[in-house]
Amino acid sequence: MKIGKYTLHEVETGYIGLDGGAMFGVIPKPMWEKTNPSDALNRVTLDTRCLLLDGGGRKILIDTGIGEGWEDKFKQIYRLEYKNVLAESLKKAGVSFDDIIDVILTHLHFDHTGGSTKLENGKWVPAFPNAQYHIQKKHFDWAINPSERDRASFIQNRFMPLIENGVLNLIDGDNQFDDEIEFMIINGHTYGQQMVKISDPGSTLLYCGDLMPFSSHIPLPYIMGYDLQPVVTLNEKKSVLPRAVAENWILYFEHDPYFAAATVAKTDKGFIAKERFEKLI
Repeated sequence: MKIGKYTLHEVETGYIGLDGGAMFGVIPKPMWEKTNPSDALNRVTLDTRCLLLDGGGRKILIDTGIGEGWEDKFKQIYRLEYKNVLAESLKKAGVSFDDIIDVILTHLHFDHTGGSTKLENGKWVPAFPNAQYHIQKKHFDWAINPSERDRASFIQNRFMPLIENGVLNLIDGDNQFDDEIEFMIINGHTYGQQMVKISDPGSTLLYCGDLMPFSSHIPLPYIMGYDLQPVVTLNEKKSVLPRAVAENWILYFEHDPYFAAATVAKTDKGFIAKERFEKLI
């Protein structure tokens, strides 16, 4: 898929398992398990799918996935599966870690920024040696001083080396990255998350981050129990989804293990996925 000067490539980094009840909040299991079946421990499968924007001379990666180097206990709790790792997926797209000039991070939860750093000679360092990383300042401030409720989502060795090495750009509310890339700031899931909207006069793709992790999260009531402010998430979906319908946006899902993207329709029963795509073409 091409939008403006960028060719877009899916980038797979592995799979994790999280509690299905937490992923769907108030939605009863008999409803959500139709689309997202759980294992014996009630965990549903999450992809950790990133997106590469190849603009020729400028190569941008959105989020860095689950990463590697986790302890065995962590792997067991979150049922980590490495069917693909970040380096292999970038190689398939003809790109190396050295080629990435910018890394846009939606937020700093470990399943979104796990691949941002690597362990080198016993020290955690930025994984992309030539890249500037970009995050909202509001979110970074929260990440270094989170609440007891979401503290476990922030693993500091996966993002603090970025600020320590001077490669983390803290964006103070600005939303225009370049001619085709715009940030949409949302606060329901966590404070200062930035979705990434890539558009030209003919096409728009919205990298949803954790506003809608799965295509099955398109209906308004489907909101994660992980969200710090679920009613704010509801209002954010009410703002985004009508635009997605009216302007025929493609929504790109970071965590859906079955579908990479979808368009949206409005029916008498609310918003639904109009057409789902297993791969981004």
